[in-house]
Amino acid sequence: MELIRNLKESELLKNFAICLLGTVILAISSKIKIPFYPVPMTMQTFVVLFLGLALGWKLGVATIILYLIEGAFGLPVFSGTPEKGIGLVYFTGPTMGYLIGFIIACYIAGKLDYNNNVLLNFIKLTFATSFIYLLGLIWLGVLIGWDKPIFKLGAQPFLLAEAFKILLITIALPKIRKIRNLI
Repeated sequence: MELIRNLKESELLKNFAICLLGTVILAISSKIKIPFYPVPMTMQTFVVLFLGLALGWKLGVATIILYLIEGAFGLPVFSGTPEKGIGLVYFTGPTMGYLIGFIIACYIAGKLDYNNNVLLNFIKLTFATSFIYLLGLIWLGVLIGWDKPIFKLGAQPFLLAEAFKILLITIALPKIRKIRNLI
């Protein structure tokens, strides 16, 4: 019994360490701004998909939730922090829908089956990413009003960069999926 309990404890500790490392990578990806037209691109959504693909949906979603908790409690892990505020004030601002969408995108990316068909894999990853924008646009509409050009403000400037990131992760997919076998 002692051996089983020790194995479960070490597995839990290993998974927590993986989640913590994932939140660090996600926080770093939120701070790196790559010049892109018409707005700078961060690599957050790339990392969200990466976490789902590399860790599987359970560990990936746990990592995203831990990241959101860190940000809600005031750690400057989000893209606009600390310059634009921290904690719950920032979390419940205009980006909250996108941040919550990270959970669903990671879940879908980790749950779907992938094969050698690059186009089909690209479509699946686009589907997963679409939930980030769907929830983001819904929250943005609630927050600033549906009479504003929600799509133009909250999605259109990012679509070209998003397609590029999805293409990158689609190309890297065979290598990323091998990470899951190591965990």
